[in-house]
Amino acid sequence: MLMRADAFRDFDRLGRHLLETAARPAVMPMDAYRTGEEFVVHFDLPGADPESIDLDVERNVLTVRAERRSPAPRDAEVVASERPAGTYTRRLLLGDSLDVERIEASYDAGVLTLRLPLAEKAKPRRIKVNGGPAGAAPRQITA
Repeated sequence: MLMRADAFRDFDRLGRHLLETAARPAVMPMDAYRTGEEFVVHFDLPGADPESIDLDVERNVLTVRAERRSPAPRDAEVVASERPAGTYTRRLLLGDSLDVERIEASYDAGVLTLRLPLAEKAKPRRIKVNGGPAGAAPRQITA
């Protein structure tokens, strides 16, 4: 195996890593889309223990928390540590049109998936309109 030692490059990389870690919190990327009568949200949480995932809804704010621990034992000498560990948090503001009582969550292959159904009051409905000329059939209007 051929290894090249460049102390300045390694020092520069360490400095960037420390500054980036201190300047920004851990990221929890997500995708969200609507299909039919529900919204689906996917969060990338690779390496997170499913037991560490915590979901809370308070006043239409959904908070997702998860923790990823370092796989290295405490007494190990760490040679490289580029994968972020720690607590991840993300908050989503939910609209009134969602039924927060029926949110479903699943975790598979490092992806947390939430399914947020539309509330009954937000679903389109048909309204019967009476009136018009005598003998005419009532019309249907979509609201």
